[in-house]
Amino acid sequence: MSDTPPDRLSVNQNSPYFQRELLERGIGIRFKGIQRRDVEEYCISEGWIRAALGNKVDRKGNPLTIKLIGPVEAWFERPAEGEAAADEAGAEG
Repeated sequence: MSDTPPDRLSVNQNSPYFQRELLERGIGIRFKGIQRRDVEEYCISEGWIRAALGNKVDRKGNPLTIKLIGPVEAWFERPAEGEAAADEAGAEG
């Protein structure tokens, strides 16, 4: 697995940009220099995030979101399974 997050990722299971294995590693998002924890979807190349709009939901139970435009940075909070095992083996030997 790459150590670089994808250009676009969503937490909504119905989205074509949803990737469970990447979300399980944890994704950190910094938007306009501030770390955000309420991001539902992001796109680095287009420079936007979709953030939850409070506790409001639509008629299907999905959170209402607002699209915010600005510089986006993304990173993995935990290493991939294979990389973590390789790092531990290298540290022991």
